[in-house]
Amino acid sequence: MLVYVSREKNPSYDHNKKAGALNAQLRASALLTNAQLVINFDCDHYINNSQALRSAVCFMLDQRDGDNTAFVQFPQRFDNVDPTDRYGNHNRVFFDGTMLALNGLQGPSYLGTGCMFRRLALYGIDPPHCRAENVTVEATRFGNSTLFLDSVSKSLNQERSATPPPPLDDTFLAEIERVVTCSFDKGTDWGKGVGYIYDIATEDIVTGFRIHGQGWRSMYCTMEHDAFCGIAPINLTERLHQIVRWSGGSLEMFFSRNNPLIGGQRLQLLQRVSYLNMTIYPVTSIFIMIYSLSPVMWLIPDEVYIQRPFTRYVLYLLVIILMIHMIGWLEIKWAGITWLDYWRNEQFFMIGSTSAYPAAVLHMAVNLLTKKGIHFRVTSKQTTADTNDKYADLYDFRWVPMLIPTMAVLICNVGAIGVALGKTIVYIGTWTASKKMHAARWVCCSTYGSCFYSTHLH
Repeated sequence: MLVYVSREKNPSYDHNKKAGALNAQLRASALLTNAQLVINFDCDHYINNSQALRSAVCFMLDQRDGDNTAFVQFPQRFDNVDPTDRYGNHNRVFFDGTMLALNGLQGPSYLGTGCMFRRLALYGIDPPHCRAENVTVEATRFGNSTLFLDSVSKSLNQERSATPPPPLDDTFLAEIERVVTCSFDKGTDWGKGVGYIYDIATEDIVTGFRIHGQGWRSMYCTMEHDAFCGIAPINLTERLHQIVRWSGGSLEMFFSRNNPLIGGQRLQLLQRVSYLNMTIYPVTSIFIMIYSLSPVMWLIPDEVYIQRPFTRYVLYLLVIILMIHMIGWLEIKWAGITWLDYWRNEQFFMIGSTSAYPAAVLHMAVNLLTKKGIHFRVTSKQTTADTNDKYADLYDFRWVPMLIPTMAVLICNVGAIGVALGKTIVYIGTWTASKKMHAARWVCCSTYGSCFYSTHLH
């Protein structure tokens, strides 16, 4: 059976964007088949491997812990990315490293597409190992629809079967139309404790957090032949807008009742730490901006005196930095990530840390002061340049104000290199050996920082 559902957008009610559409589809499918498993992927994605669904079902039916598995997440892959992945769309460090490693805890978070769910987990029902014997299906929680409430009760009792749909008469079709209306959610737990979460830009991360917080686990499934493929924004401007929405939504989650520090009563400690990292990472842009702008001291004509750090502190700092890089290298080898993918990931992290992440932090500060949420902007993935070139949009540069800090950092670093070299030439005969070494370190640091920007923005 193939059913296309088009829901209303009533100006009197908030249709809750993607999360509202997914919840409407969840209720409609419950009346039609009430299948135990539900898969979702974005409209610009397609099934690339016919064995993907069977692979996900194998995790769900695993005798060891399959009954407690809420969803199986697949990595995101894209067709239209240039061979060098200039803007880090594949993000393999995250998809092939971080997410896969979370299988050792409660599993990866829901990433918005390419994911198979267990219906009961989406309904907000506890996993079998901590579920009460008698679960009451209440209209105040699921909505005032007799047919839908009956389908929820059957989902609690059925094991591995689908309910055949009733005759598609006018009464049944009218009930389907009612459960997909925008007003059906009002006065219920839909969008809060049931279904996909509302009122946040990153409904996927929060929905996964809510499910994990109830005690469910998830699995990450990678396949030699990619399960799903889609389209990514290869234009720099659209890519940055996408990152602003993701990072802004992550910060919104931190300042909401879904904060990983206080929410999710059944969340494991390390899983809680991983969600905390997913919500506060944009704040690191503040420190990266300070570090990136530090070479501006070379542009000051007078000398800047900095207290010499203790030798023991410097040794501790070098050991910590070395350990961080060694762990990163080991993770790369373990996940099978190429050095080019790692380099692109580091490059675009620096670009995002001086453009998209500061914009998200500013949005969040305005939100906390004015109570106005982050504007939801759907990422454009349509090619607007020459359609004869597959990667024409890659070279179509569109200026946006969020690139001002990035350009400022680039100019300061390049300028600092020039001034440092000039001072070296002028004062080479009067500087002591320690001053020469100090100047050399600053030139190296400035060149290192500017390489990330120049190779990405040339």
